[in-house]
Amino acid sequence: MRMTRLNRRRFGFSLMELLIVVAILMIIGAVAVPRINTALVNAKEMAAMREINNLNQAETQYMSQYGRFATSLTELGPPTSGQPTPSGADLISGEMAKGVKNGYQFVLQGTQTGFTVNANPVSYPTTGRRGFFSDQTGVIRENWGAEPATASSGELGATASGGAAGQKK
Repeated sequence: MRMTRLNRRRFGFSLMELLIVVAILMIIGAVAVPRINTALVNAKEMAAMREINNLNQAETQYMSQYGRFATSLTELGPPTSGQPTPSGADLISGEMAKGVKNGYQFVLQGTQTGFTVNANPVSYPTTGRRGFFSDQTGVIRENWGAEPATASSGELGATASGGAAGQKK
């Protein structure tokens, strides 16, 4: 009878051992999930900054081709049919022309003398903790918080220790 009990013990885990393993996994998960979420938000913010740079370049190309700045994202986007025209210059993707990409809402406004681009999180702070702004100067400005960045917001990277609210980058 003693041998049978020992053999049974070798072939499986006790309930207590399984509970300890589950508890350890839950603790690791509780520590890892917030860090993963922060990394995802950082990635979305970096993607938004890259898209603003792409929009600045597209506006420069549009100006050189058509003699004015585009007044909307659809003008920079793919044409509805045929060759590129001022109403669809094919300088950005169709997804970007719709205005929402990687958790950010993009808004482009243009005039004869310049343009502005805003990128704001679709769901603050889930998809982003800061908004971005740029214009024909090519300088990207940021605002830590739910409010959109403006021409008077701080330049990207100007405050190396944190944003306006003292948040760590």
